[in-house]
Amino acid sequence: MRKIRKLSFQELVSENRDQLLNDKEAMEKIEERWEQRHISKKLHG
Repeated sequence: MRKIRKLSFQELVSENRDQLLNDKEAMEKIEERWEQRHISKKLHG
C-alpha cells in the first residue's frame, strides 16, 4: 500500500483553485451563488 502524502492546507487550496479556474461551469455556478448571496444581503441588511 502506498503512503499518501499529506498536503498542507495551502497546497490543497491552490490545487482546488487551479482545478476550478479550468472548470468554467463550476466557476459560473460559484459566481451565481456569490452574487445571489450579496443581493440578498443588500435586501435584508
